[in-house]
Amino acid sequence: MSAPGVPPTLAPRPDGPDTIVLVHGFWVTPRSWEDWRARYEALGYTVHTPAYPGFEVEVEALRADPRAVRELTIRGVVDHLSAFLDSLGTRPILMGHSAGGLFTQVLLDRGYGSAGVVLNSAPPEGVRATPPSQLRSVLPVLRNPLNRKAAIGLSPARWRYAFTNTLDEASSRRFYDRYHVPASRRVLLDATLANFLPGHQDAWIDYRNPRRAPLLLLSGGADHIQPPSLQAATYARYRGAGTVTEHVVLDGQPHLMTATPGWEAVADRALSWALDHASWSPELSGSVR
Repeated sequence: MSAPGVPPTLAPRPDGPDTIVLVHGFWVTPRSWEDWRARYEALGYTVHTPAYPGFEVEVEALRADPRAVRELTIRGVVDHLSAFLDSLGTRPILMGHSAGGLFTQVLLDRGYGSAGVVLNSAPPEGVRATPPSQLRSVLPVLRNPLNRKAAIGLSPARWRYAFTNTLDEASSRRFYDRYHVPASRRVLLDATLANFLPGHQDAWIDYRNPRRAPLLLLSGGADHIQPPSLQAATYARYRGAGTVTEHVVLDGQPHLMTATPGWEAVADRALSWALDHASWSPELSGSVR
């Protein structure tokens, strides 16, 4: 039985997935999904919010000791998430936010998931667009690239510009205090430089993979750090892939649309799309993924 305000029509279907995996982005932890997790669990889903390696601690502990942030790599995160999905024994709906959206797209390309939804996703390798608002948002991380293994936090003012620019200063500060942690300069630099290095890097995917599960790219119309033009450029790379891919812009939504006002409608739209498009099967090529 669903909680008040949660549409019962979004409950698990007899012939569909009953498990959802939510992948967090940078400058936050799995805590950023706390409202979505509660909403989906109220509908009857099993919901997992796996952390990056070393991010299993609380926000406050990671701020106090950011060594795990400094050790992150793209391959390490994706392999860690792959191992977690292998342990589930089912093909869940995958959802990812920001850098978690990039990791989700790599996981979908590897054959995981029954459907995927990414919110304000960082682009995979091959998308070269760099909007000015994105550059302004990540400038503290890109400075001093020689110190690659740094853990770089955002000031409250820069957090507001990048994550919560639709909110007043006091509201933005509450989200900052609740969710903000440092991010890995190495991972952001590796993702940025992937298009300029020979061969496929760790953020590479096969945009033409016909076996990939259906994918929805959701963009916040007011997002600064991953503006809609980036998701549009990613969507353009997927065209002709032979599987379902859609891109939708949600007017007025900032980067942190997993938590800012209106998140309920975003969560319901993401789940509704995933249920309608899930390529559900208990097996994929003889093994559960």
